[in-house]
Amino acid sequence: MAKQANRTRRWVVLGTGAAIAGGFAIREYRLIPQDYAGSQIAAATAHEQAQQGAVYLVDIRTPREWRATGIAQGAYPIDMRREDFIQALDQLTGGDRTAPVALICARGVRSARLSNHLTTAGFTNIIDVPEGMLGSAAGPGWVRAGLPVNVYKEDT
Repeated sequence: MAKQANRTRRWVVLGTGAAIAGGFAIREYRLIPQDYAGSQIAAATAHEQAQQGAVYLVDIRTPREWRATGIAQGAYPIDMRREDFIQALDQLTGGDRTAPVALICARGVRSARLSNHLTTAGFTNIIDVPEGMLGSAAGPGWVRAGLPVNVYKEDT
């Protein structure tokens, strides 16, 4: 009986350890951006180019994130989870899939993944902002760099 209890305890401990390790692996995967072979620019450059009208800067985060930090000045907020995201992007660019579109998210993970997806979908001038709004290994991010933000106003 005691041997059975020890075996059960051992399996519970091993199972718990495996679940914790799996959780960390998933967390790390979600925080590591995919490689993006296309163009990348710093947040300050994205701001400058958006102000000049040289790029469409698209903030792909969620409305909750937009409310929390504001939207990068000059950016178009289009939630990447929208089923019609590609159609919304086509509408923004007038259907010109060669137009320069810079994508920014919180820390550069989602923007890298979406950059790859949009390139596969036929967009030829997607630019990633890998430091994002909050900073990453690529740089301090829009907010910490002191770049201007606009308050998010929900459509009513």
